Amino acid sequence: MIQKLRLLFNTIKHMRFKQMYYQVYYKLRNRLYHKKYADQFPETTSLAWDTPLLYQNSWQDNNRFIFLNLEKSFEVIDWNFSEYGKLWTYNLNYFEFLNQKRISKEDGLVLIKDFIEKKDSLKDALEPYPLSLRGINWVKFLSKNKIQDTDINTFLFNDYLRLVDNLEYHLLGNHLLENGFSLLFGAVYFKNEKYYQKGAKILKSELNEQILNDGAHFELSPMYHQIILHRILDSVQLLKLNSWKQDGLLDYLKTKAEGMLGWLQTITYENGDIPLVNDAARGIAPSSKELFTYANYLGLEWTKTVLKESGYRKWYYNFLEFIIDIGKIGPDYIPAHANADSLQFLLQYKNKPIIVDTGISTYEKNERRQVERSTSSHNTVTINDLNSSEVWSGFRVARRAKVTILKDEVDSIIASHNGFQNLGIVHERCFERINNTLIIKDNLFDIPIGCEAMGHLHFHPSTKLDLKNNILNVDQLIEIEFLKTVNIKLSDYFFAEGFNKLIPAKKILFGINGFSEIKINLLKH
Repeated sequence: MIQKLRLLFNTIKHMRFKQMYYQVYYKLRNRLYHKKYADQFPETTSLAWDTPLLYQNSWQDNNRFIFLNLEKSFEVIDWNFSEYGKLWTYNLNYFEFLNQKRISKEDGLVLIKDFIEKKDSLKDALEPYPLSLRGINWVKFLSKNKIQDTDINTFLFNDYLRLVDNLEYHLLGNHLLENGFSLLFGAVYFKNEKYYQKGAKILKSELNEQILNDGAHFELSPMYHQIILHRILDSVQLLKLNSWKQDGLLDYLKTKAEGMLGWLQTITYENGDIPLVNDAARGIAPSSKELFTYANYLGLEWTKTVLKESGYRKWYYNFLEFIIDIGKIGPDYIPAHANADSLQFLLQYKNKPIIVDTGISTYEKNERRQVERSTSSHNTVTINDLNSSEVWSGFRVARRAKVTILKDEVDSIIASHNGFQNLGIVHERCFERINNTLIIKDNLFDIPIGCEAMGHLHFHPSTKLDLKNNILNVDQLIEIEFLKTVNIKLSDYFFAEGFNKLIPAKKILFGINGFSEIKINLLKH
């Protein structure tokens, strides 16, 4: 009980008053007052809509759906289906399949009508986040296919009435941003001034805060960066094709998109993949290539960004790509997608993943989720198998590691974090590049006798490892030499290829007696 109270206190103290106020306000209001929405809507005309970016085929005919690598066939669609977890249910209710590569106008209408017929039994579908995404996807589908249907428009307008009453101020972050994007789409579709002003205000306020100076989204997840960028590109297309307003919002969104494109081009590997850090997973967001193609289609221009405020650094030479994380774990008041990964690094060579983040396979609040967020699942150092930041309950963080950058040069970076200060220990890590050799040094200052410090390196499932004494050969491409380390050994772990998709892989564990050094040498370049 005391431990739970401590976790809650160390979590809540970072939240904003606005979040706490709306947590209480919405709970009390929804218990005491159940608002009814009238079955009416203002007259509207179809919008112009087209886009080169379509979703993957998640709807598979005959009421069969695939989300998060899990398939379900329905005799009759259950929009509240929850056996695969809340995120799967959310995906079902997003209706992204209306804008997938293979679906007809008629099939899309059948799915929408089925959903509306079951409106009195809907549960998760009425929550503001899936409602926001569904609104965007319905507007895009209806506009592209020039559909004007009274029942659909009535339901959609009432959805927006519900959204305005339940904006996610209790969460903030990407949730509130998605509310803003959806209000923009609803405003243009229904020519609604109230929705437009509210949506534009949210977008400007949140994008000013959430997009850092180097172009990164502030939750520091490349996947969520791709998702938000996609939404901005769609908003640019919406305003270009439908000139209802001329107030500078379009130019503002273009500028934000170009900054995000520059960051994404820098962080994306040469093979087109993104690093799977901070809850990033494959198969969820549009790929970087798809987003660059869409941006070019819209006439946007950008250049690669120098990584800075996001806390990531990237070295690229002789076909080697080396990503270093010396940033904070995420925004203080919403670290929902943060992992306990301070000072970790990733490595690709000749477009092949070598040292990787273990990835994310679930958002359920279970043991697997806790393992995948833990320090021991990242390429950094644990002490007594503790986490550097106190991740818990799926999306929460209590005590957080604070990173201090001591040196930040082209070929040399030194940073430390205080995530083990309860043990009286500071972890300092030095990254150096000398010719074709990378050197990683770990210093554990003031480590008490009896504390067990362990380094972790996770290798992609496709790699072949050969460990002899203190030298590890990886695919005959690179050689890793462990200096001043003890008890070097191979171990097993599960690499998350995507949600609900785990693949056996190998990792290296090595003991550290206060100081260690690793040298990574290129064998072929």
